[in-house]
Amino acid sequence: MSARFASIEEVIQDPVFPAVDLALRRGRHIDREDGDWYAFVTDAQDHLEQLYRRYGCELITQSDGYFYLLPTGDQLSRRHLNAGEMLVGQTLALQYLDPSTVQSGGVVTREQLLSRLAGLVGDQELAKALEPRRRRFDDERIVHEIIRRRVAEAVRRLESLGFIEIFDENHLRLRSPLLRFADPIRGLSDISVAMERLIARGELVDLDADDDGAKADRGEVEENPDEDDENGDEESNDDEEPES
Repeated sequence: MSARFASIEEVIQDPVFPAVDLALRRGRHIDREDGDWYAFVTDAQDHLEQLYRRYGCELITQSDGYFYLLPTGDQLSRRHLNAGEMLVGQTLALQYLDPSTVQSGGVVTREQLLSRLAGLVGDQELAKALEPRRRRFDDERIVHEIIRRRVAEAVRRLESLGFIEIFDENHLRLRSPLLRFADPIRGLSDISVAMERLIARGELVDLDADDDGAKADRGEVEENPDEDDENGDEESNDDEEPES
């Protein structure tokens, strides 16, 4: 137990606690790049684990260098990702593992992301995954508009959960929590190839799995209630995140 905090009362009285507590409860991941936040959670880990168990949550720590809360009961709501957000997250995890991304300091461009997605899934299938309730995808211009808009929304959502950092309109910094999307294939000899196959088959990672590690399930995700209507003639103007 850290000598910095002798009791849970000292943890709660620390000026960093309110912001960190709120971030964790909102589903955010805290990694080494969070500086003071990460140092606080590391030092207070034993006390925080006991605290969050009282709320039906486990404070999970990974050797990759990040923390997050995993609800195990009904006291705190789960923050579900929709199918498009999971697909984008998996693809970004694949890019995180790419040696060229390491050479670029963990920074990728949005065009690289879009190109990787299209290469793995194909434009038509990608658009269908991003807007599953739309019926028609015969207009190439509309397909590309759907992809860009929905990928941008997914990127913003993933940033809010601490998976990535948006530098500017064109650049994203990838962070270690993205490796949660690779949990189903950890231990395989070639994780990158396995991840490519996972994405191409349309198998999505369940980040809310209560057992050891996440599961890969085909289409078993929480859909965004704000998706377009079934006839696909109207486009959604709602950029808000789905409620838990």
